[in-house]
Amino acid sequence: MKLRTIFFDLDSTLYPESNGLWAAIRERIDLYLHERMNLSFDEIPKLRHQYYIRYGTTLKGLQAHFDVDAVDYLNFVHDLPLDDYLQPDPRLREMLLSIPMRRWVFTNSDLEHTQRVLAKLNIEDCFEGIVDVWAMQPYCKPQQEAYQKALELIEDSDPQTCALLDDSEHNLAAARDLGFFTVLVGKNEAKSAADRVLIKLHNLPQIVPEFWDHARLSSP
Repeated sequence: MKLRTIFFDLDSTLYPESNGLWAAIRERIDLYLHERMNLSFDEIPKLRHQYYIRYGTTLKGLQAHFDVDAVDYLNFVHDLPLDDYLQPDPRLREMLLSIPMRRWVFTNSDLEHTQRVLAKLNIEDCFEGIVDVWAMQPYCKPQQEAYQKALELIEDSDPQTCALLDDSEHNLAAARDLGFFTVLVGKNEAKSAADRVLIKLHNLPQIVPEFWDHARLSSP
């Protein structure tokens, strides 16, 4: 394994799902479907799950079947007081900065939300850049075209030099098919197809110590 770049998902990866932010975003998605799409709360969970499985995100599903303003949707679902959920994470910051490889955020969210979250965690300067939903459009994870666009943006054509840390098995499966090294974050899945499973991101050095042995791994 010769890695040069590590991609980090954003929501429920760079912060734990237990802090409630992702649950609050899901509630805002349900509210959008109810208020803007006139769907009953009873039918929303099934539809949202179908869209996630088929399209990768609720937004992509809505765009496939309705005339939806993506900017309005993203602004609506992310209209939350982040201070209620996030605070600076010095331990995470120290760990990220210690990784001797390129670090990028790779998320199905939009740039504004991503920047706000990174700022609240005080890790916005820990990454070389952000591949967001606009950068990979018209695709999104887990569509393989989204990963190809990410590779183009970081100017690295070889997926086998990249790792992806994500909380979604679907996203990781697609990345692994392309040759990425994959790490499932925030789950305790003994049967995961990911190369490694990590319950807490802070424990990354213990679970994937190879990331810190980059010089040896990259030597001929």
